[in-house]
Amino acid sequence: MQRPLVQRALLAAAVLAAVAACGSGTGTDEQERRIRADRADRAAAEAAERKKKQRSEAQGLHGMPPVLDPKDVYAADRPGRLSPVVKDFPSRVYVPNSESDTVSVIDPKTYEIIETIPVGRQPQHVVPSWDLKTLWVNNNRGHTLTPIDPATGKAGKPVEVHDPYNLYFTPNGKYAVVMASLDRELVFRDPHTMKRVKTEPVSCYGVNHADFSLDGRYFIVSCEFSGELLKVDTEKMKVVGQQKLPFEGAMPQDVKISPDGKRFYIADMMADGMWVLDGDTFAEPKLLPTGKGTHGLYVGRDSREMYVSNRGEGTVSVFDFTRNALTKKWHLPDGGSPDMGGVSADGKVLWLSGRYDSEVYAIDTRTGKQLARIPVGSGPHGLAVYPQPGRYSLGHTGIFR
Repeated sequence: MQRPLVQRALLAAAVLAAVAACGSGTGTDEQERRIRADRADRAAAEAAERKKKQRSEAQGLHGMPPVLDPKDVYAADRPGRLSPVVKDFPSRVYVPNSESDTVSVIDPKTYEIIETIPVGRQPQHVVPSWDLKTLWVNNNRGHTLTPIDPATGKAGKPVEVHDPYNLYFTPNGKYAVVMASLDRELVFRDPHTMKRVKTEPVSCYGVNHADFSLDGRYFIVSCEFSGELLKVDTEKMKVVGQQKLPFEGAMPQDVKISPDGKRFYIADMMADGMWVLDGDTFAEPKLLPTGKGTHGLYVGRDSREMYVSNRGEGTVSVFDFTRNALTKKWHLPDGGSPDMGGVSADGKVLWLSGRYDSEVYAIDTRTGKQLARIPVGSGPHGLAVYPQPGRYSLGHTGIFR
């Protein structure tokens, strides 16, 4: 009689143990399910944040045309890729002669001057407008901008603008930015009427060249006469950073951003090289020697190379972005003073003014061979090759995106 009771007791104990075991397993499974759910939620949140960041980077400054390729700010500048706005414009090289108060117009096919346009006093640069429809001649000492219609080559009525040493445009086309070098100001203006909108005084001396970040939210400015750099918030139109270059007597000139948007290069004609700057951190830059009197920086049509004019020694250094190194140096056969310029629409010719020699140089970008040496007026400076590929212009002698 006791055996069945014992068996029933053992069975009951086994059932209780099984139930307990099932309860324990259910708890473990629930815990693992929650862990997996938490991981999935975190992964989804991180993915959303990445997408938001990528979307923000692609959109950039409010109103700016979307970046075509986040890995190459110059993706729109490929050979012959002309905007419908400029595709019927005649190909010309516009040379401002700062000591002759004229602009020489060169036909790049014949290497001949086809017209000489009288402008205001001391023209410094010829600048394509953001919408690509106008070329603005910066008459620095004449305190005017002379508009040129690139469709006809004819000059229009000058617009009064004080101390226009150089001219840029915000990436969204909302403002023109006048580099008022002697006034020590960055002047934000209407890009069409040039009416003053906001003036940002600066404590450095000789603001002259600039370039914008990949997302267009800030730009780096060189201050020639005090050897300094500025970082400017584009939307706020405000200087947010300033630093002195670590070289006694530094004289920074042209500014260009790398294709991947990670570095800025600043030519320095007294340090005889380029400063390499992280624009985001705005930490102290490092100097890369290139040649005496480093002055102008021009990116090739494949975004692989940048041409660096060394005004003090009559040479052009070639910097390879992919190798992060200088790979070549071209010497002008009879010397010279290569200064500012640009690259032809097909990418085959680099055009540079000869600042102290009253001439212009045409250089083969494949071989470095001098193709032509053209006499122009006195003190040729920021010449513009026009038209060039790109959707819009950021100014200077042609920074296109």
